[in-house]
Amino acid sequence: MPSATSKNDYYETLGVARSAGGDEIRKAYRRLARKYHPDLNPGDKAAEGRFKKVQEAYDILSDDNKRKVYDQYGFYSDNIPPNGAPGGGASSGGPNFSGFDFNEFMRQQQAGGGRAGATADDAGEGGFGFRNIFDQFFRGGSRQAAAQPERGADLEYGLHVDFWQAIRGTQVKLTISRQEVCETCHGSGSSGNQVAVCPECDGTGTVTQMAGAMKFNLQCQRCGGTGRLKNACPTCRGEGRIARPDVVEVRIPQGVGSGTRLRVPGKGNVGVGGGPAGDLYITIRVDDHPFFKRDGDNIEVQLPLTVSEAGLGAKIEVPTIDGRAILKIPQGTQNGQKFRLRDKGVFNSRKNTRGDEIVEVVLRGPDVHDERTRELLRELAQAQPQDVRADIWSKVQPGV
Repeated sequence: MPSATSKNDYYETLGVARSAGGDEIRKAYRRLARKYHPDLNPGDKAAEGRFKKVQEAYDILSDDNKRKVYDQYGFYSDNIPPNGAPGGGASSGGPNFSGFDFNEFMRQQQAGGGRAGATADDAGEGGFGFRNIFDQFFRGGSRQAAAQPERGADLEYGLHVDFWQAIRGTQVKLTISRQEVCETCHGSGSSGNQVAVCPECDGTGTVTQMAGAMKFNLQCQRCGGTGRLKNACPTCRGEGRIARPDVVEVRIPQGVGSGTRLRVPGKGNVGVGGGPAGDLYITIRVDDHPFFKRDGDNIEVQLPLTVSEAGLGAKIEVPTIDGRAILKIPQGTQNGQKFRLRDKGVFNSRKNTRGDEIVEVVLRGPDVHDERTRELLRELAQAQPQDVRADIWSKVQPGV
């Protein structure tokens, strides 16, 4: 049983007039069913398809409630009550969707996780939604958009800052393009007796709106379908706003990290009809440093260490973002061992805390250029003859 429209004219399929009674519809169905029944036309795909269409048409037109819905809207849906919805259907000059395959639309919506009948909020960014589309259809498309205050759109801006600017914080000046109030008409959108092309529909009188997978061409509500705006300001074409460069000063807080999103209130596009301006959102991208590596609020560094410093222990100077610090290396330090310098990381102004610096030591063997160095290394080898790879063999498979 069909739950949405097909592209067939059911009356034409059965070969009856729209005023046909129930008996006439039944007779037409029986005649066509006998003619195209698959049992009487084995292997004939065309006849089989024709039989299905006849069956579908009879299913709708033989039921008084379904037929009433079909006569009103040009299609049948289980979601439409027999009394119909506000406004006229196909028979009363309203919208006729008989040329649209709602079955295909439903399949697309289910495949994509969407839902039929979505509102403007559900339709996604740039979507219009069934509620608004059908509202305009059933009201005959004559309703004009009310000139109500509308909040301006938010703006997004990506900003690269270097490592030290992010660590210490800074002030930056950005030049952005934003819509501001037109100085000619002071935001009213009108001036004298000028006639301008409607900026909403670009003079076509219609606008294209999406609702899920469906595309609708609707009458432009701003100009009433004329494509022209009378008394429109020639500078802004009736928009009341015009794009101009604007210099915005932004404070980058101390310790900001990549991906941080800063909000500057009121620096988005100016509103329409006296509505408030939108906001400016700035997404921070912090450049890398050749030595210091950042992990959240912590700073990570790798520091070379000689064999003698690792073996005997030492006090060494370590670079930090604040300058130099002293790190004590204990005797017997191994390659890759990590040490923590408390509160030597990045200050987090939001948490009012500071991270640490993590120092990873990397042992470097001596450069052997003279016999004396070789002799010392031989003496070291004799003094410590242990096999440093002995435990490896116990971890691998036997016989390797």
